[in-house]
Amino acid sequence: MRVVGREEVEKCTRKHADSRNALQAWLAEAEAADWRSGQDVLDRYPRNDFIRKGSAVFDVKGNDYRLVAQIGFNRAVVRVLKVGTHAEYDTWTL
Repeated sequence: MRVVGREEVEKCTRKHADSRNALQAWLAEAEAADWRSGQDVLDRYPRNDFIRKGSAVFDVKGNDYRLVAQIGFNRAVVRVLKVGTHAEYDTWTL
């Protein structure tokens, strides 16, 4: 998959240094993935949630962080929309 929106990941890692390794691992895994459907994502991330229009919520670092991404399966693109702590996620309007 091609990952766009890396600046959101970088913002989070600058604000929360302890997220860096987990988010870098997620990025590497997403880039290596060949997700063709939501089921492919769920096979790897069974606790993942899908919300409106193909957006997915990933629990990162034991659910300390949330990453929201829109996945274009037909174009093989993951667009990172927001990344933050679980508490920050609870304040987002998605």
